[in-house]
This record gives sequence, structure tokens and C-alpha cells, in this order.
Amino acid sequence: MNNGTGSAETGSGQSTRILLVDDNTTNLQLLNETLDGLGYKLLIAKSGRAALAIAQKAALSLILLDIMMPEMDGYEVCRRLKADAATRQIPVIFITALAADDDKARGLGMGAVDYITKPFNPELVRARVKIHLELKQHQDHLKELVEERTRRLALTQAVTIESLATLAEYRDPETGGHIKRTQNYVKALAVELKDHPRFRHELDDETIEMLYLSAPLHDIGKVGVPDHILLKAGKLTVEEFEEMKKHTQYGRDALYITEQKLGGDSFLRLARQIAHSHQEKWDGSGYPSGLKGDEIPIAGRLMALADVYDALISKRVYKPPFPHEKAVQIIVEGRGTHFDPDLVDAFVKLESTFRNIALTFADYEEERQMLGGSEQLAARQGRVIETILLAEDNEINLEIMLSQLASVGYKVDAVVNGKEALARYREKKYDVILTDIEMPEMDGHELTAEIRRLEENTDQDTVILAITASEFDLNGERARSLGFNGYMLKPLDTEVLKKKLAGIVSEK
Repeated sequence: MNNGTGSAETGSGQSTRILLVDDNTTNLQLLNETLDGLGYKLLIAKSGRAALAIAQKAALSLILLDIMMPEMDGYEVCRRLKADAATRQIPVIFITALAADDDKARGLGMGAVDYITKPFNPELVRARVKIHLELKQHQDHLKELVEERTRRLALTQAVTIESLATLAEYRDPETGGHIKRTQNYVKALAVELKDHPRFRHELDDETIEMLYLSAPLHDIGKVGVPDHILLKAGKLTVEEFEEMKKHTQYGRDALYITEQKLGGDSFLRLARQIAHSHQEKWDGSGYPSGLKGDEIPIAGRLMALADVYDALISKRVYKPPFPHEKAVQIIVEGRGTHFDPDLVDAFVKLESTFRNIALTFADYEEERQMLGGSEQLAARQGRVIETILLAEDNEINLEIMLSQLASVGYKVDAVVNGKEALARYREKKYDVILTDIEMPEMDGHELTAEIRRLEENTDQDTVILAITASEFDLNGERARSLGFNGYMLKPLDTEVLKKKLAGIVSEK
């Protein structure tokens, strides 16, 4: 019996694999002879359980499935295939002696695409197989087009927000590290609260990601504030402060106009809410609208706490940075007045996370000292960092980081999972490996462990930094205990990266 060595290709460029499922060897032989020589790779299963196991491992294009089988019949096999996201898109054709309309209706109702009765006509089987393979190829092509459009749209959204945030940064000298810190604070809080009864209906994964991307636009309205007020070194007068407060309205109006042109449910909705409501207070004493309690959008409440914490721990021309402990105390004192009480409770659980984020993106050494994380970064002592291996499975993040690293002169090779990264490492020596933690096939932890195993008893000691957007409690000590030399938060700050690498190289 031929198990298939053909080379028919689907639209995705993979071999066309057809699984034949029947407990009767004679029937399998007939099906195999019917489809043999057409270029398909034919796989065989003599039970429902074997069929399910093969479907999980092989990239199948079609399944021809008998119904009457012992232990697990074809109906149950089909039900399980359609219940599993990994296999539900595989077309199933029932081939069976059951010819009643009720049997056909049951099979089609379970998700089968066709129904061929025994004894079958070989020409009919070949024609039906050809038709459904063509349909599958067409559907796969449409899916690829949709995924590509979706990816490009997401990239456009991310780049648009980043561009607008850069515009705000040019106007306001205090928004450099502030933007990166606050967007990570917001995401940390949102992730902590996503399963809270009050917030679970608002904070799904997609919304949290959009909050993270949109947070840098919270002060976009400052582009409309006159320079003599925005750039004033001293304390603002009452009149000047009233003018400064208008930045919330300027930001809302600018984003609203763009949002309406894109459609009312555009990705700028959360950005508009953040820009307009991040200065509101839980007790109604904030501005610009004096909103109170749950009247304030959750996006604005999250941004309010993040913004205040960051203002407290940051150095300003009119004040030194506060110690982390003092900032925590002030946030806690604002529970129920300035801030949503549940957000403050989440913040208390995450205070070490906030400190780590602040340290990662600190603008001044004085801030690091007040946060309790001052590090003496020495010179590179002659060693130059040139080549970087970047492992990241998210295409959007990969493109952004590639452009960031290339813009500062690094030579970068990029891969999308740990296995590819390990293969590149075996082929070529890199000065630094930047690896995402959560990746398919081999994650960043497994990749690092394998590299460290390979480097045992050698003079190699590759610098490996974890990159993460979700493990906010990954501090330097924990990263080193896992085999990393340190970690970086997404999106990358190339200046922070250079300083961190300088310190690591100096230690070596």
C-alpha cells in the first residue's frame, strides 16, 4: 500500500496531505488505489483515535472518513475535529454505507463538507476530492489575505500612534522616558485587573494591547499649549494653569476629528478617552469635566494613576524625584479621592513592578538612586557590540525592533522562534542575543538554557537579554537566575539598551 510520496502543492506551498480513515483494510486499499498517482501524500488511520492523533501532527488538506468504526465512530471523530481550533478547518468527507437522508443530514450538520456512499465510484471520489482541495486552497488563500490585511492594519495603527507620540515628545521636554514608563504602568495595571469582576467586561486582551499602544497620546494636546506656558521653568500662575488644563480638550478634539474620519469604533477611541479624562479624579474634583467615579472611562482612570506615580518619581526643573516609597504613600492616600479604590489596591500589589519599569526607563541617575536601583555603568573597555540576534514571534514587534536596532547601527539577524534562534547561534557568533520570553516551539527560557549548556566548558559567554512586555515582575536578579544577563521591556529603548550592554560588557 502506497503511503504517499507525491508532491502536489497547495496554495501555501506545503504537500497536499490526505488522511484516509477506515477500520477495514480492503476499503483503505481501494481508496489508496483510487487516489494513488495523483501527487497527493496519502496517510492511513485504521481507528478514530489514530486519525485524531495524525490530524494534530500533520498539516492535513483533507480527511476521507468512514462512519461505522469500533470504539469511536466517524461522527465522534468529526465532532472532536471541529471542536479543536487546531483541526476544525480541515475539510471532512464521509465515505460510508449509510445512505439514508437522516445519516447524511447528521454528518453535514456536524461540519462535514461532503458525503459519498459505498460502494463508491472511483471517478466520483477523485472528482470530489479535487473540488474540495481547490475550495480549501481558495479558503486558505483568503485567510492569508485577511491575516495580512489585519497585520498591516495593526502595524499602521502602531506606527500612527508612535508618530503622534513622537510629535508630543518634541513639544514637551518631560515626555521622553515618561511616555515609555506610563504605557508600561498602564498595561501592568490592566493585566492585573482583567479578571476583576468590575473590569473583566472591559479589559480583554485586545483592549489591553490598545491601551498600551494608546497611552503615549495622553498629553498629545500639549501641542496646542503656548510655549511660554508649556516650557516655563517655574510655577504656573492661576491663569497659566487654566490654559495648561486645556491640553485635555485639545487632545480630545484632535483625536475625535481623526476618529470620526476613520469610523466611530476606530483604534483612536481609547486614545481620545485617555487624552480627555486622565486628569479627572474619582471624587469629581478633577478636570476638564469634573467626572466622578465610574463616569470616568477606565482608560482615563488607569492613566491618571500611572501619570501621577510617574510625576512623583521623576526629576523636574521645579522639584527633585521622590523616593519610590513616598510615591506609593501618596498614591495610597489618594485612594477613593483622586483614584479608583480598586486601581489603588492593584497598584499596591504591583509596586515592585512599577519600580522596575521606572528603573528600566529612568532618564536621570538621580531618579535611579531615589528608586533604589542605582548602577554604575562603566565603559565598554574596548569591546564593541555590533551583531545582534533578535528572536520575536510577533511580526509587528519584530518590524519595529528591527528598525530601532538598525537605526543605531547594529547588524541584526531576526528569527521568529527559539528553534530558529538556536540554529543561527550554532552557525554564527553574535555579540548579543535579544529573545522574547513567550515564543512557539522553543521559548526564550528554553533557548537560553540550551545556549548556556552548549557554552559550558568553553570560553564563550554570549550576552543574552530577555525582552518582554508582559512579565512585569522580571527584575534583574530573577533574569540572571534564569541564565539571562538582564532584560528589556518592549518597546525597546535603544539608549537604555546601549547603557545596559555597556554595563554588562564592563562587568565581563
